[in-house]
Amino acid sequence: MSDIIQLLPDHVANQIAAGEVVQRPASVVKELLENAIDAGATEIKLILKEAGKTLVQVIDNGKGMSTTDARLSFERHATSKIRSAEDLFQLHTKGFRGEALASIAAIAHVELKTKQEQDELGTEILIEGSHVKSQEATVVPKGTSVAVKNLFFNIPARRNFLKSNTVELRHVTDEFHRVALAHPDIAFTMFHNGSELFNLQSSNYRQRVVHIFGSKTNEKLVPVEEHTEVLKVSGFVGKPEFSKKTKSEQFFFVNNRFIKSPYLNHAINAAFEGLLKDGYHPSYFLNLTVDPKTIDINIHPTKTEIKFDDEHTLYAILRSAVKHSLGQFNIAPVLDFESNTNLNTPYNYKDKAGQTPTIEVDRSFNPFADESSKTPSKSFKSSASHFTKPTANWESLYVGLESKSNSNDGDDFSEVTFESDSETGSIFKDDEVKQEKTTYQLHKKYIVSTIKSGMLIVDQNRAHQRILYENLLKQLTSKEATTQQLLFPLELHFTTSDMEAIKQLQSDLEHAGFEFTDIQNEQLTIKGVPVGVAEAEVKIVLEQLISDVVNDVPDQNFSASDLLAKSMAKSLAIKTGQVLEKDEQEHLVNSLFACKEPSVSPTNKTTFITFGVNDIEKKFM
Repeated sequence: MSDIIQLLPDHVANQIAAGEVVQRPASVVKELLENAIDAGATEIKLILKEAGKTLVQVIDNGKGMSTTDARLSFERHATSKIRSAEDLFQLHTKGFRGEALASIAAIAHVELKTKQEQDELGTEILIEGSHVKSQEATVVPKGTSVAVKNLFFNIPARRNFLKSNTVELRHVTDEFHRVALAHPDIAFTMFHNGSELFNLQSSNYRQRVVHIFGSKTNEKLVPVEEHTEVLKVSGFVGKPEFSKKTKSEQFFFVNNRFIKSPYLNHAINAAFEGLLKDGYHPSYFLNLTVDPKTIDINIHPTKTEIKFDDEHTLYAILRSAVKHSLGQFNIAPVLDFESNTNLNTPYNYKDKAGQTPTIEVDRSFNPFADESSKTPSKSFKSSASHFTKPTANWESLYVGLESKSNSNDGDDFSEVTFESDSETGSIFKDDEVKQEKTTYQLHKKYIVSTIKSGMLIVDQNRAHQRILYENLLKQLTSKEATTQQLLFPLELHFTTSDMEAIKQLQSDLEHAGFEFTDIQNEQLTIKGVPVGVAEAEVKIVLEQLISDVVNDVPDQNFSASDLLAKSMAKSLAIKTGQVLEKDEQEHLVNSLFACKEPSVSPTNKTTFITFGVNDIEKKFM
């Protein structure tokens, strides 16, 4: 039998490795930005075209590479950070596996320009699909420029899995935020299709957070600071009243590296216990510093998950640090055993003696005396003078009414007869009389109703989503939505990336009934909203819409109108726990079965189930 195991060619191995390293343009952005930081850059520029599908270019002013290093950087497992296996537990840098540039070069056109400060000439290398096309000396400034063009040009199947430019740009922006927040001392700029999205100058951590998420963020931040032998915590958490329905403003950094940790996230939620409304999430921007020996970074391809040696201790420290900050800055309620300040004596009366109130009694008052004989006492004359005496000859007010009514011919209503409904016998027998339909609300979540074959149970939230979805979709497609004008224009504040998503959906939002007067980089002014949308719900609707644009939209068969209808229906639908009156319950059930697809919600979840009489009888057998 012949041998069947063989070594893969290098270009095939690189493409397989690229499947782990490069999933979308955001992955390329992350790797290139981290390499620039490791090179000691103080200014980093990110340039994108078509959300990175056509071009991702990172330019830095770091120390650059020699000609030999520039060529070796595209080889597999080529790195300057690791010399032995023990070095994996002493990592203070970003990229250390040496697969990033090799994997990127296997699936794109890469152009590298680099020069060290002491060299007169730099190096330019062109690579297409792992094949070096050219390498030559050239005049370039100090630092490194890496341009990645036509991502997945040789793997069309992978390129087809990329989503719309809106979604991909959002993922790139998230990666940009994570790197920029971890290094506030480095200046970052970001351009997309020729327009500048971010220009972040070197600053402190608070200013970096405010510059990324908008000037209104400054008033929302509560500082957190805790130093122990095991863990050092610094950063900020958001005030509970500014919490969001999405987790877009939650950042953990361990040794200046962004991570995702559901366990530590639970510690933050525990610190906010009792301060947040249901369905809302706290904002936090926390830097954790631990000994590199106590963590394992290399357990996930994207290095966003870290294994800690002692998670329970970190959990307790983090929870107590956040809880302490919330209490220190009077965010969390505290037990107060002091007296009520409203009962204290005002300063103006602190030196005055108390006066006993006097009681005046009208001893001449007799309720049984005649009206003419009633004479108010002296003490009550002044108060009685303010009241007018009722008209004595009240009969004179009605003189002439009888003659006036008799003068109108044909208007004598002295005898009025009413036409009574004729009684008709029922054509049905008594047992065939149609019973009145009755509905009940179960656990403030389900509506139970009787039907001919048995019993109907409706999920009130999903049913209302279906009703709203079909109505909104009809308004959007016909462009005949009704706008409700606001008495005062509504000003909302969003981040720069959120505003980009709103601008792309502006025309569809206007067709849905929104009316905008001013759209700036971080502020949105609305003077009209769709009928049925409360002013307090506008921000919730738009935040939910932005979240759906990022997470739920595939590139194929993408319809902005469909997305908007689904998102608004999700935000405006009756929630679980809302009490409904009988009329509301019946109207909801009737409206559901008037829909085209009453059996499923807009997200393809069941809206109702039925129990036949036979099914119920089987339960008693």
